[in-house]
Order: sequence, then C-alpha cells, then structure tokens
Amino acid sequence: MSRRVVLIEDEPNIIEAIRFLLTRDGWQVDTHSNGSDAMDVIRAAQPDLVILDVMLPGKNGMEILRDLREEDSFKTLPVLMLTARGQARDREMAEKAGVNRFMTKPFSNAEVMDAVRDLYAQAPRP
Repeated sequence: MSRRVVLIEDEPNIIEAIRFLLTRDGWQVDTHSNGSDAMDVIRAAQPDLVILDVMLPGKNGMEILRDLREEDSFKTLPVLMLTARGQARDREMAEKAGVNRFMTKPFSNAEVMDAVRDLYAQAPRP
C-alpha cells in the first residue's frame, strides 16, 4: 500500500529536497505552495500525513492547521509543521492548534525523515 503525503511549502529548494527524501523512502508526494486552496488539495489527496509550512502566501499554516482540526475526517491526520519561526510562542500556538510535530528551519534530512516515520507509525488507522 502506498503512503501519501501532502507537502505545503513555498520554498522551491525545500520542496525538492523533501520530495526527493520522501520519494526515495516510498512515499507518494503531492506538493502545493499556496495556502489559499491548501484544504482543497488535502481533501482531494486524502493523505496519510501533511507537512505544512507556517508562512505561506494566501493563508498561513496555522490557519490551515486549525481548518484541518475542525473537519472530522482530519482531526487525527498527522501534521508536521516546518517553520523559520522558532520562538516558544509559535510552538505553543501550533500545539494549541493541534500540530503533531513542530520543526524549525534549518533542519537536517535525518530529522525530517525521523519525524515523518514516527508520525506515520503512531497514526491511527481506520
């Protein structure tokens, strides 16, 4: 069974690096770079995991996370949030909104893959 992830990130270099890592690990990767229609992308893909940047054009990652947690079908969807905003306040806001893992940029490839594998392993299955 193929594992699917939606990566919502607006930095092309990060998109390509993460896509490469995930594809090599057997993931099917859908990418998107605009927050405005991110929920439509997630609904269409029905992913096993979402990787979400905070600072996005259109709608920020915190708003998208809150939207995800309001929908019954996405209440338990694992979300890894990537951000350049690493202050304690940002982490607290993300945790209150329902993030599963919060990672600040820059990060290592190993950190991202460890987080993805861990979140997937812990995710509830239907």
